[in-house]
Amino acid sequence: MRSTLKDRRSDSTKIVIIVLAILIIVSLLTFANFRFSKENPGGNDFLVHWMGTRMLLLEGESPYSDKTASNIQMFAYGHEAQGDEHELRVAYPLYSIIAFFPFSLISNYDLARALWMTMLEIGLLILSYLSLKITDWKPGKATLIIYFLFSVFWYHAMRPLINGNIVILIALAIAGILISIRKKEDELAGVLLAVTTIKPQVTIVFIFFIILWSFRNRRYKLVGWFVATIFLLSVSAALLVPDWILQNIREVVRYPGYNPPGTPGSALMALLPDLWGRVGTVISGSMILLLVFEWAVMKKGDYRSFLWTACVTLAAAQWIGIQTDPGNFVILFPAIVLLFSVWQERWKKIGHLLILVNMAVIFIGLWVLFVSTIEYGYQPQQSPIMFFPLPGYLLILFYWIRYWIKKPDTLWYESIVDQENQPL
Repeated sequence: MRSTLKDRRSDSTKIVIIVLAILIIVSLLTFANFRFSKENPGGNDFLVHWMGTRMLLLEGESPYSDKTASNIQMFAYGHEAQGDEHELRVAYPLYSIIAFFPFSLISNYDLARALWMTMLEIGLLILSYLSLKITDWKPGKATLIIYFLFSVFWYHAMRPLINGNIVILIALAIAGILISIRKKEDELAGVLLAVTTIKPQVTIVFIFFIILWSFRNRRYKLVGWFVATIFLLSVSAALLVPDWILQNIREVVRYPGYNPPGTPGSALMALLPDLWGRVGTVISGSMILLLVFEWAVMKKGDYRSFLWTACVTLAAAQWIGIQTDPGNFVILFPAIVLLFSVWQERWKKIGHLLILVNMAVIFIGLWVLFVSTIEYGYQPQQSPIMFFPLPGYLLILFYWIRYWIKKPDTLWYESIVDQENQPL
């Protein structure tokens, strides 16, 4: 009896210590983010929606109104947007305020931004952990430390983190969808799929793929929960702004007009207008044909084929011609980890070396390219060239490993089947 009481007290003490340690770490991280926010104005992706949500809750003003846009611009620039300055208008579906609501209650922008950054940093770590689970990759301790550092500090994680882009949480939702599908938790997968519509231009192709896959595999519950969640979110938002859908569509239509190049065609036109005018159209058309083919040949009930195709879909969708931004490419992180998993299962020590080399190439290469092509304005602006390296690199590598993914006797496939004991 005494031994049991001692064990309980010991367990309770450990829990208290762990909780205190987490609180201390989070507090220090938030303090560091607060100092960064005060010394480095910006975080405009967060600012737009923080201010838009505050205007709705405190003044009853639509986040899509010109008055709201004017207030955001005055806060950011000290004047309304002029010339080629970004118009900083809200373009997310109205139900996105669910994510920004707690932070909008904080009147001090720097503090709100600091707390938001802390949440995104935690989100990046959870994303890296979930990506390990999705792909069944089990790196050694030293590699694991390098991997977690890479997952937070590589270019396509730091950019949305500094800008306060909610896409990190969207990437987390995508990882949750892939895990939920693997575990046949279709209700959760459907809800998370609905959450990704907060940034529909980033996820629309992925959503279409998941719905198509669900019908082909008779996973109708996933589609049902997706539709029901979208309906509830939309109706709830309509209670606040009845015509929010029309207002949102108006903002989506005008969005490309004040944003940097966001398609292969516009990016190439900005870089080499005389030579590459039509190449972007060819790239986008090729990506559409590629996805149609891969979706058609994907096997039913095969998780390895599903996961590979899902990752290819995420990569190819960035070049399909729908307006996006390299700041959204953090959603490709699970795809990177899938490559690592296959390499290690395939080649062991050589695969481990290949993983380390690729982390170094991706980390150093992207940062060097960004710094060497940066354009300065109100804030440092990335060059349109950042639109191309990561999706292109991943697509090449994915077709390198395609045979091993599709072949049923690969070690990676056997590890998945052994763990799940049943197909999808």
